[in-house]
Parts: sequence; C-alpha cells; structure tokens
Amino acid sequence: MNLEGRRESTNVDDRRGMSGGAKAGMGLGGGAIVIALIVMLLGGDPMSVLQQMGGQDMTEQTGGNVEFSQEEQELASFAKKVLAGTEDVWTAQFAKYGYEYQAPKMVLYTGYTSSGCGAANSSVGPFYCSADQTVYIDLSFFTSMKRSIGADGDLAYAYVIAHEVGHHVQYLLGTLGKAHQQMSQTSKAKANEISVRLELQADYYAGVWANNDDKKYNSIDDNDIANALNCASKIGDDYLQKKSQGYVVSESFTHGTAKQRYTWLKKGMTYGDFEHGDSFSPAYSQL
Repeated sequence: MNLEGRRESTNVDDRRGMSGGAKAGMGLGGGAIVIALIVMLLGGDPMSVLQQMGGQDMTEQTGGNVEFSQEEQELASFAKKVLAGTEDVWTAQFAKYGYEYQAPKMVLYTGYTSSGCGAANSSVGPFYCSADQTVYIDLSFFTSMKRSIGADGDLAYAYVIAHEVGHHVQYLLGTLGKAHQQMSQTSKAKANEISVRLELQADYYAGVWANNDDKKYNSIDDNDIANALNCASKIGDDYLQKKSQGYVVSESFTHGTAKQRYTWLKKGMTYGDFEHGDSFSPAYSQL
C-alpha cells in the first residue's frame, strides 16, 4: 500500500509499553494464535472469551520510558494511517445518506489491557468493543498471523483493522445491536449463522473502505489486493478448523468459510457502496 504522506489518526490511545500481569494461570499455550483465530479473528464478539479470563487478576502499569524498534514504530504509524483512511472513507459514505459518521477509537496495546468489554488479552486477537466504540489490537498479532497462516502484506494487515471498523459501522447503523439481540434469543446453531452474517458484512465493509481509499489516494495495487484476498481465504472457519484440529464442524462456524470471506471482501472491493452489502437477506446457503 502507498500511504506516503498520509495523516495519522488522532483517535488512538497508544498503550504499548504498559504491561499487565496475569496472576492466575489461564495461558493458552503455543497454539494460542490458531485457536484465537478460530474463535475471534477479525471481529468476533469478545465477551465470551474475555469473560473466561475473569479468573485472572489483571493489573495494568506504566512501563516507563519504553523504546520501540523502528519496525514497531512503523507498524504503529501504519495502523494510525489506516484508521485515518477509514475515517475519511466512512465520513464521506455516511454523508451521502445524510448521516454524520462518528469515528471509533483505537487502542494499541501489548499483552494485556482493559476495555469496555472486560480485560483484553492479545491472545484473543483484534476485536471491536461496542461498549466503548473502540478497536483493540496488539500489533504483534500481525507477526503471528504471518507465521501461523501465511497471511502477509500491507493490505492484509489493513484488512484486519478495516474489518473491525466495519463492526463499528454496523454498530452505528444499528445492525450490530439488532443481531446480538437476535443471537441471545435463539439456538446456538442459529446464533452462529447470525454471527457469520455479521462477519461477512464486516468483510464487505472492509472491501468498501479499500475501494474508496484507492479511489481517493491511489493507495492499492494488484499485489495488495492479492495479499488481502489470500488473508481472507485463510481465515475461514473451515480452513482454520482443518488446520488446528484436522476436521471441520460446519455447525460451529461463526465467521464464514474461506470461500465466503474471500467472496464478500472482494465484493466490497468491487462495488464500494452500501447497497450490495446485505448479508442478512439471502438464504444462509446462498452466502
């Protein structure tokens, strides 16, 4: 991606260098990143996972004057520029329909932090918390994503952020709250289907951002698109379940198959509008 000269968002709380200590052992072990990808990657509701961390005594403390490597600083700047890009795109998109876009905050942290949805552990992956309208991300996740599933590249990383912002768009439009209410009033299987619809729409919105960011800034080339679509194809529930446990349980899908995620991200990149992003009307089998 070409982000040279782009502004950095000021809606960022950089908590890197602050450390949280977990005094009760709930470590996820060496395979944590794959498990986390299955459960949480790119925007699942964090509540169920975070509540399981209730046994941890989480403390947050200032780490003093922490020096970051050039790579770490560049990645933080990248994240801030991508967030700024989402602000520009969604402000314009909402204005087309006579609405005012209210941008989310983003928290960059290391290891552990607190959120409006509870204690946040980097093992659960990036997530959006509607309680405080904030995207949370430990930037080391990108390295883990590259090593664990071979998803790499600027637009692949930007897709992670844009997908979370997509959940914020759903929140502002009332889609997220309505879906969560429906999920709480139905069977587990039906709730999972609603979750898949939410995630695919957030993928679509990530594509909408990419489409419009490129129109405005000429920021994306064919290689970027290939990297993002490769990422989408490797974060499908079927791909990750097969990778982690050797078999697939379709009834447990919460984010969609590799094909579905690829398709909805590409669809958003193609159309770049709200009109083609309805993932709730089609029959579930047609997603």
